[in-house]
Amino acid sequence: MSKKVVTFGELMLRLAPEGYYRFVQAETFGATYGGGEANVAVSLANYGLDAKFVTKLPKHEIGQAAVNSLRRFGVDTSYITRGGDRVGIYYLEKGASQRPSKVIYDRANSAMCLATKEDFNWDEIFEGAEWFHFTGITPALGDNVADICLEACRAAKERNITISCDLNYRNKLWSKEKAGEVMGKLCEYVDVCIANEEDAADVFGIKAADTDVTTGTVNHEGYKDVAKQLVERFNFSKVAITLRGSISANDNKWAAMLYNKEDFFFSKNYLMHIVDRVGGGDSFGGGLIYACMNNFDPQQTIEFAVAASCLKHSVEGDFNQVSVDEVMKLSGGDGSGRVQR
Repeated sequence: MSKKVVTFGELMLRLAPEGYYRFVQAETFGATYGGGEANVAVSLANYGLDAKFVTKLPKHEIGQAAVNSLRRFGVDTSYITRGGDRVGIYYLEKGASQRPSKVIYDRANSAMCLATKEDFNWDEIFEGAEWFHFTGITPALGDNVADICLEACRAAKERNITISCDLNYRNKLWSKEKAGEVMGKLCEYVDVCIANEEDAADVFGIKAADTDVTTGTVNHEGYKDVAKQLVERFNFSKVAITLRGSISANDNKWAAMLYNKEDFFFSKNYLMHIVDRVGGGDSFGGGLIYACMNNFDPQQTIEFAVAASCLKHSVEGDFNQVSVDEVMKLSGGDGSGRVQR
């Protein structure tokens, strides 16, 4: 039997101009679907795990199209609650060179934003599950959704299910003060904390020394202290932090660190030319969860997660459509990009 993972969050319709067109230039928008925890579920399903995504979506055809977008990759959608009127939307303008990508949200009053505790039966949802994953985006949708997250965490903890959380701070959804307050309560239940180079500072005020993300300066040593402080506060069993050195919208340096309360493990540093960076952090989370559930050693774990995410940056759309073999090949050192025949 494959290992069972449950992820919980909002699945949105993504509308993006073709190529590198700006919003004000666009005459057509490509429609795909994505969302933090759904992206993780797709990664894990692609890796052969039994991945269950839980959310609330309308019964109408756009809601069904969103469900179908997950089904095609083998994600278990049987516990998606149907109801409400709106599928959340986000608009993506892809950046190029020194022009950054832009995201505009249109998700107020979506089915997930208006969800209630009665929409989810965690006893049934967690049946046979070994791992539960959510991100900081989900509780940011509203106090009601934060309460659902808390109920899910308590239910998972009662069943000894490992809980992971990607802090994923979004300043367009809530303030740093509110994020710190809500995430502080939720993180008491979390075993594996995932963050990027800014999240710990934004949510908990824990900053890395000698780092400036706007200039692409990322001091790896400073993140050891960040990870230690996170563990001291919440007693996480593991902290994983992605380290993105942004040269431009098209070219980034990409690495990560894993702290397991005993030692620090740094991945290789990749120089990436980006096709689509949205979902990059989620693909890292998916890789990390897969590696942890398959008992990879710490160095293998962080190498697998970073390689998975590096590959995602070459894939259009939110979902990371790569296999375990492809990730293993890159993490093992084959990053040449030569044609395979």
